[in-house]
Amino acid sequence: MITEGRRQTAGRAWKGVLLPLVVTASAARGQSGPTDYRDEFLAHLERSSQKMTRLSAAMPESLYTWSPGAEVMSVARVYMHIARYNYLYLDGSFGIRAPDGVDWQNFESVTDKATIVAALEASFRHVQAAARGMTEADLTRSVTLYGRQVPGWKVLFQILSHMNEHVGQSIAYARVNGIVPPWSE
Repeated sequence: MITEGRRQTAGRAWKGVLLPLVVTASAARGQSGPTDYRDEFLAHLERSSQKMTRLSAAMPESLYTWSPGAEVMSVARVYMHIARYNYLYLDGSFGIRAPDGVDWQNFESVTDKATIVAALEASFRHVQAAARGMTEADLTRSVTLYGRQVPGWKVLFQILSHMNEHVGQSIAYARVNGIVPPWSE
């Protein structure tokens, strides 16, 4: 049986937990906007792109053709798949073209480590520059992503989600081959 004293104590405890959450959520709602999402995206992109850059450099070139099985992407193809989609999402949804000379449509056939590392890094710089230049109007306007109309900021989060999926895949590829991700050493 709960006494009145315990009920009051429990009520104060919940207020102590819930009130800060409500105040924080309210403040965030009132102060947050698409450019805040962009800045958060850029911070996450920086961390993930650094991991991919460091991991791609740490993988020996002899493992770039390694794949865990038939019909499964090789190490090189995973890296170039990330780079390709960094360009594809911006081009397809925002009309932001790749720099002259970047043939991202054919990236996934490249196997040379130096070319791959450079292409991956260039794709990250391209996404960062594009995102930094996006205004609130760019981030809130309706764009097409996988045949659906979405606000522009969702494309940025798709870029991050896609990359992080393949960061995890790349970590698994490295560990299976005895390579410790550089940030884990």
